[in-house]
Amino acid sequence: MTTDERNFRSSYYEKVGCFSVEEVKSLNKLLQDDIRNVTKLKHFVHNYTVPALQRHLLWCLIMGIMPLHKSNTEYVREQRRQVYEDLLRAVTVMRCLDSSDSCKSKEIVLHKMWMLENNRLHSNVRADDNQFIEIVRALLQIFDDDVDTYWMAKEFYQYTRELKKECAKLKELTQALLKREDKELFDRLDKLGLFGESSELLDNWYTTCFAGVICETVLVKIWDKICGGDKKIVVFLFVELVKNIRSLIRDKNSLDEVKAAVEKVKDLDGLIVNKAIKSWQSNNGELKYAH
Repeated sequence: MTTDERNFRSSYYEKVGCFSVEEVKSLNKLLQDDIRNVTKLKHFVHNYTVPALQRHLLWCLIMGIMPLHKSNTEYVREQRRQVYEDLLRAVTVMRCLDSSDSCKSKEIVLHKMWMLENNRLHSNVRADDNQFIEIVRALLQIFDDDVDTYWMAKEFYQYTRELKKECAKLKELTQALLKREDKELFDRLDKLGLFGESSELLDNWYTTCFAGVICETVLVKIWDKICGGDKKIVVFLFVELVKNIRSLIRDKNSLDEVKAAVEKVKDLDGLIVNKAIKSWQSNNGELKYAH
């Protein structure tokens, strides 16, 4: 079967809530091995759609939250839970949370725990803190286990720190791809200053991996690829996103207006995300960082 055939069939099965029997069997075998192979797990998320039921464990293994040795799983899970509960108890006893109900949302609690763990509890809030909160908020919509969600948020945040270091190169890739895909749209965004050194709008979207922009239930498919080490996929998501609203962007006169338009696109049906993944699969080998 060719790659195009496999991608088409995978996309169709996913839309109707089914997955290839071979893919499910392959993933189940990888997860049931006594010593899980992280390279093969990353290969799976790179090449296939991750079934929702296996995503929690798959991410925990790839991120190093759960051990690859299956026999150690329960012990490590208990240690993670104890750390979580100690941090939660500490921020509660120390009255670190704002007294207003609006500031007691779960993502704020987890953020305070994270700051305590990093000896920054009494530091001023930075832009990076807001990015962590956006990531936590998205993950809380995807996973039910608050303990694992906290650990995944910490690890995913570290992924975004690596991504942040590459923002300049990612912006170069964005310009190259957008010029090729839609030169008129590129010119409009360039004229508004999106790619200028003083603009951090694209950097912010990339370093939060579009948390808070795209609906979490479909955004998670992009995050699967990021967990597998494929950071460039954020470029393809952005390009498909702005192409989707190109007629709106044409009438915008500032980056603030572009930001507002982009962040209204939740992609509830996943069409933009699916197009981005297909484009990434087709072009990933061709699109290189500029030197």
